[in-house]
Order: sequence, then structure tokens, then C-alpha cells
Amino acid sequence: MTPEIVILAMIAAFLGLRLYSVLGRRAEHEEEPIQGRFEGRQDRPGGPRVPVQPKADAKTDSRGEQAQRLREMPLAPPTAERGLAEIANADRRFDAFAFLEGARGAYRMILEAFWKGDKAELRHLCDEDVYSSFAGAIDARIEAGETLDNRLVRIEECSVVSAGVENGSARITLRFRADIAAVTRNADGEVIAGSLDDAIEAVDVWTFTRALNSPDPDWLLDETDQG
Repeated sequence: MTPEIVILAMIAAFLGLRLYSVLGRRAEHEEEPIQGRFEGRQDRPGGPRVPVQPKADAKTDSRGEQAQRLREMPLAPPTAERGLAEIANADRRFDAFAFLEGARGAYRMILEAFWKGDKAELRHLCDEDVYSSFAGAIDARIEAGETLDNRLVRIEECSVVSAGVENGSARITLRFRADIAAVTRNADGEVIAGSLDDAIEAVDVWTFTRALNSPDPDWLLDETDQG
């Protein structure tokens, strides 16, 4: 083996080790869990809150990376992508992928709180108008002596419909398509509607909002509609 070949082999080995160390550190960083509302809130009993706004690492997160991730996001029309980019420009902590993951959890939490009649949990997850609507429906259900025995089987779709900044607040509208097993029971516990054996498809369009100047990173459910 000639000296030139030996030298080239040593250089290749050195570069390979350097590349491995850099990629290894990058992978370890990317796999670090992001603490947010879904991991649970320690200052309030009664269950976790909605982690749709994690804190970003300013040393590793760049706007270029954010834009690339937005381009890779599935089920987002171009207008929604521009709106998400507008939110990211206004709030460096915003991460669209983490938001979608958090929104899926929020959808489940809000539905389950409504089915159980948990007004305290709903008050922390919804704005005043949406909370009042849910609370009114819960009161009517209690007055009728009815209870809901519903179960969210799976969320088939969670996609961005629209997004943007409006009057100093970030707003993101999502379309949820889910399978729900729904049962209504009377005061005697008898089933008067629905079945737990047959799930039905539900399509909901929900809008989440957050004031950009607020120190609170949490988003609230601002509007609900059927898809």
C-alpha cells in the first residue's frame, strides 16, 4: 500500500468520525421531549392541559428549519402554510408540528370533559363563549336526567384549514375527523340513544386562538362548528 493511499484512508476515517459525532449530537437533540401542556400541569389538579405551544430552543431552531418543516406538513393548503409562517414569524416559540400534536390531545380532552360534565376542565381549555355553550348543554343534560357514555375511538384526521394573525392574536382552524362511540342514558341508566358497539364518524371544525403578547403559552378553543 502506497503512502498516499494510507494518508487518504486516515483522512477518510477522521472525517467519518467527525460526521458521526455531529449527527449523533443532532439526533440526541431532536429526540429530547418537549415539555408542554400535554405532559401535565403541576399547579392545578384535575388533569393535564393542552400543550399546543412548546418553547423552542433558540440555539438550534432557525426560521429556515421552521419554513422547511412547514413545507413538509401534510394536509395544509398553501394559504394555511402562509398563515402558519406568519404566526411563526410573530412568535419564535411556535412550532406547527407540536401544535398539531397538542391539538389532537386538546380535542380528546375537551370532548371527554364535555361528556363527563367537567365544567372546571372546560373553563381552562375554552374561551368564555365556547365554555358558556358547553356549560349550557351540560346543564340541560343534567336537568333532563341524562348522561353521556361516549368514547373517542380514534382520530382519523387533524388537518389545518386556515391560520394567521388577527388583531394581535394567532388563530388556527383545524378539521378533525374522528370515530366516536356514543350512548345516551336516562336517569335509570338505561340506553335511550346510540350504541357503544357501533362508532359513528364525526367531523368538527375547531378554531384555537392565543394572544401573541401573552406570557401564557396556552391556546384556547375559540370557535366550534361541524364539518
